[in-house]
Amino acid sequence: MNKYLSVVQIEETITMWEQKEVRELKVGRYLNIDGEPCKIISMTTSKPGKHGSAKASIEAASIFTGAKKSLISPVSSKVQVPMIDKRKGQILSIRGDEIQLMDLETFETFNMAINDDHESELVEGGEVMYLVAMGRQRLM
Repeated sequence: MNKYLSVVQIEETITMWEQKEVRELKVGRYLNIDGEPCKIISMTTSKPGKHGSAKASIEAASIFTGAKKSLISPVSSKVQVPMIDKRKGQILSIRGDEIQLMDLETFETFNMAINDDHESELVEGGEVMYLVAMGRQRLM
């Protein structure tokens, strides 16, 4: 096993997420909870008490699985915020519950599973938007 990373691997690792304080987050934004990119559904903060700092309670849903997750943390602590990239691709073929997609910016082709909750009609030759986060992809 190679213990050294290439420059490309280091750049991909660095750009997957950034750190922000909990107080900077808002509803509708994203954060990582247990290594899973999640969209914030609700957020409440408590005032600082006699023996501690202000706390934030965050309810979020995974953007890939839809699983509900929660986080309770001091507002001054730092959390990981994933870098979400919205991209456009052309559908090359549809095979059952999987599509072959070509990114319209990089012309890279890859296979992607069709989400259970995907609503718009998928047509070969048509264009579709998709998300890329933490090295994973999902149709919008």
